Amino acid sequence: MRTQVGIIGAGPAGLLLARLLANAGIDSVVVENRSREYVEARIRAGVLEQQTVDLLTEAGVGDRLHRQGLRHDGIYLQWPGERHRIDFPALCDRSVWVYGQTEVVKDLVNARLADGPLFFDISDTAVVDVETDRPKVTFTDADGVARVLECDVVAGCDGFHGVSRQAIPEALRATFERVYPFAWLGILADVEPSTDELIYAWHPDGFALHSMRSPTVSRLYVQVDPSEKVEDWSDDRVWDALATRMALPGWSLKTGPVTEKSITPMRSFVSGPMRHGRLFLAGDAAHIVPPTGAKGLNLAVADVKVLAEAITAFAKEQRTDLLDAYSDTATRRVWRATHFSWWMTSMLHRSPGADPFDDQLQLSQLRYVTSSDAAATSLAENYTGLPFTP
Repeated sequence: MRTQVGIIGAGPAGLLLARLLANAGIDSVVVENRSREYVEARIRAGVLEQQTVDLLTEAGVGDRLHRQGLRHDGIYLQWPGERHRIDFPALCDRSVWVYGQTEVVKDLVNARLADGPLFFDISDTAVVDVETDRPKVTFTDADGVARVLECDVVAGCDGFHGVSRQAIPEALRATFERVYPFAWLGILADVEPSTDELIYAWHPDGFALHSMRSPTVSRLYVQVDPSEKVEDWSDDRVWDALATRMALPGWSLKTGPVTEKSITPMRSFVSGPMRHGRLFLAGDAAHIVPPTGAKGLNLAVADVKVLAEAITAFAKEQRTDLLDAYSDTATRRVWRATHFSWWMTSMLHRSPGADPFDDQLQLSQLRYVTSSDAAATSLAENYTGLPFTP
């Protein structure tokens, strides 16, 4: 097989890259080792930055987002007895949208199937010859047929456990990691949200977050120890923890049937460079952030926007300057988002062994952010999305 761009991974990064390239008249083939059903059902992020929404709209895959997504103009920061709103439009003239990653992927899959080849359920994937001008992706398709895909460029969008990052020689890779001493236990519940916008709550028992997926589906999280097992948390125990950590006079938490429950470890991970020869990494293949700052999906979109422009300049004008600059350009934004995610996480979570001194430092930070326009603006700018090219 022959194409201009081989894309490994049919998550948001790979699918959006394929869409942007198709709109520019550039051919690509997308390969994915999971089934379509699995890819479209993965419960992941749910908050989209302003520019992510704008890009999806420009790419022609934003119709359902605008019909069903929930625009939010702020978030609440809470600690015992107090809840304060951060007003995004007033501070930075931007907003965010609540629209689940599962829905983004469904929209992108449908667009991709209309644009070009998409192989699900592949196996034995490998990336070879990336140091030449004819890199290849080899794989076995769902029918057991061994295939070789010859490309001009390969985009590795296959996540943390994918093969793409491993194709960069270990001696050339630099990795940075921070593993946090806590995790999130998250639930989906068929119940009307108890809030109009997300609530981020600090509490002596641990962090809690109230989010949502629709006017009838709530998404909620509580901080737990990473060693906890999900089966030890009954529905009642989760609701009790949420009610305690989000308690506020005059406000009550609505409860309902829990339809999904899982525990997510928390870590920051950055690997560089994001380019080796004709192989370019995007999204979770190169970086992971804790979900506190709602940056994971949006950071992948930023990578793809920069990479799509670089590939287009290469394919249309034989320019290599943007491809050569891609890793440095993307990595600068990765570290900004990594810092913001770390900052939000550190401000809101109680670490094991935290003492009253630690508590007062966190509470002081929360009071400052909610009382200072300068501090609140910094949070709003980062949360709603910084420019794709810093």
